[in-house]
Amino acid sequence: MRKLSHAILLIALMFVLVNCTGSSKTITLATTTSTYDSGLLDYLIPQFEKDTGIHVKVVPRGTGEAMEIGKRGDADCLLVHAKAKEEEFVKQGYGVKRFDVMYNDFIIVGPREDAAGVKEKAYNDPTLALKLISDTKSTFISRGDESGTHVKEKELWAGSKITPNGTWYISAGKGMGAVLQMADEKRAYTLTDRATYLSMKDKLNLVIVCEKNEKLYNQYGVIKVNPEKHKINDDGAQKFIDWILSDKAQGLIKNFGKDKYGEPLFIPNAKK
Repeated sequence: MRKLSHAILLIALMFVLVNCTGSSKTITLATTTSTYDSGLLDYLIPQFEKDTGIHVKVVPRGTGEAMEIGKRGDADCLLVHAKAKEEEFVKQGYGVKRFDVMYNDFIIVGPREDAAGVKEKAYNDPTLALKLISDTKSTFISRGDESGTHVKEKELWAGSKITPNGTWYISAGKGMGAVLQMADEKRAYTLTDRATYLSMKDKLNLVIVCEKNEKLYNQYGVIKVNPEKHKINDDGAQKFIDWILSDKAQGLIKNFGKDKYGEPLFIPNAKK
């Protein structure tokens, strides 16, 4: 009986040790869908894992949902793009500190026939672009998921002094890739980050109808979940932050997409 008890105790101890070892070698990264759909993480993470020996479990969600995952303590680190919400996340004590990582921009895309005349009349003016779409009741697909893209879209509608509603305005509640496919099928307009659009461009009949305005700026940040609030892989999360802010990772980001698109999909801007 004593031998059996000792055996059970040994097995339990081994189980704990294996789990502890495994957890120290794995982090969970909750991130916006654009970093995932664009292929950026497929490009960066293998290098991080090679450099550190730490495995990354990626949970791609809209920024709002990614931050809720962080609030629950179900992620060690966040890579998202809604700066005001990120700063509030840290202010409320859910995150330790926020760092700029990179930026790109948002664009409005639509069907080639461009029934609302956005490209001709509002190519560099997102406020007028949305007014034209609303006035003509042209179909617009919204992320509708409190993602960084959805937050920006709501900000632009507010700037246009328009509350979108009616059958022409569709709230999808889906990620960026799925929304672009939906807009393509419905010959509709949508707001997207440039990186995801370029990564899917060859499979879509959507064209850029509005771009290059300071209102369309899209900043990404990285945050470690507060280890005083939740039991997280503190060391692993810190290593990820240190790595993605490093000259090496910033250089990788700078070159991502150049060979295929002739331009980088993201511009690194980590503070030194």
